[in-house]
Amino acid sequence: MAVTLEAVQAALQSITDPNTGKDFISTKAARNIKLDGADVSLDIELGYPAKSQEEALRKAVVAAIRAIPGVGKVSVNVSSKIVAHTVQRGVKLLPGVKNIIAVASGKGGVGKSTTAVNLALALAAEGARVGILDADIYGPSQPQMLGLAGQQPESRDGNSMEPLEAYGVQVMSIGFLVDVETPMVWRGPMVAQALDQLLTETNWKELDYLVVDMPPGTGDVQLSMSQKVPVTGAVIVTTPQDIALIDARRGLKMFEKVGIPILGIVENMSIHICSSCGHAEPIFGEGGAQKLCADYGAEFLGSLPLDIQIRELADGGKPTVVGAPDSRAAEIYRSIARRVAVKVAERARDMTSKFPSIVVQND
Repeated sequence: MAVTLEAVQAALQSITDPNTGKDFISTKAARNIKLDGADVSLDIELGYPAKSQEEALRKAVVAAIRAIPGVGKVSVNVSSKIVAHTVQRGVKLLPGVKNIIAVASGKGGVGKSTTAVNLALALAAEGARVGILDADIYGPSQPQMLGLAGQQPESRDGNSMEPLEAYGVQVMSIGFLVDVETPMVWRGPMVAQALDQLLTETNWKELDYLVVDMPPGTGDVQLSMSQKVPVTGAVIVTTPQDIALIDARRGLKMFEKVGIPILGIVENMSIHICSSCGHAEPIFGEGGAQKLCADYGAEFLGSLPLDIQIRELADGGKPTVVGAPDSRAAEIYRSIARRVAVKVAERARDMTSKFPSIVVQND
């Protein structure tokens, strides 16, 4: 009995990608299906980075196709191709950067920077080219978290800066340019200008994702950034505490107003587990982020415990994803990162590069 294309497609439709919840035919991930007698070969091209998942996905596809009666040799190649996706209307993409993910919170102290750095490191661990911009002018923390404190970026032409690098991630922060003891007593316009320079005058090197650690709050600086920076989507970080959730709602509404989609919500400090006795207690309340997601139709990306190791590793310059890669917290961060990347991949592709440039000249 001859193997048919329809039989192969039916087999691919029977498998669900655990990261997208969809089959490989409906997502158009199955490419270059070739039949050579009884032998079958094909490519699975994912729109998100999934280095840790590729072998499991390959085995699942091979097993499904081998179940077809009469099939011979099966060859499956799984890879990722990350493309640029649409941003706010009227905002141009940044050269060398395909997608910008803003990590924001309505207020400080909810673990936004820790989430941002671990998200960036997790995306890089899954095979993506990643950068992180520390946009928190008043309290830059990424140099400390990434073990780069005291270093300065190089300028080869006197006009632009080369990003520093840590654990395979490109990094830029105002913390590299000012003394750690110097208070940033700048008004809004100066901060907005500094952020614009950090973003546009850094020579980002062909990034799939640039994670922007946004300043906390929803004031003039955050609004200016949201209107001028080409953001693919935003991740909101909160704690279960009612006060934090009130501010998280403001941040969420701000992004909605400027046309930036919410990729999802991360809840930090969801539960405290005593390191001595193991007693678990939701000291900041519980269920708050899930309710926020339900109210606004946003996705709940995951929750992190109030864990001393997360804090210690970040303070020590080796955040959880690289400092304790086998820990439960690192697993949660990687799961959140894959889901964020899938949400980005589901956005419409940016097609501006396909359009011809129109130039009006006076004869």
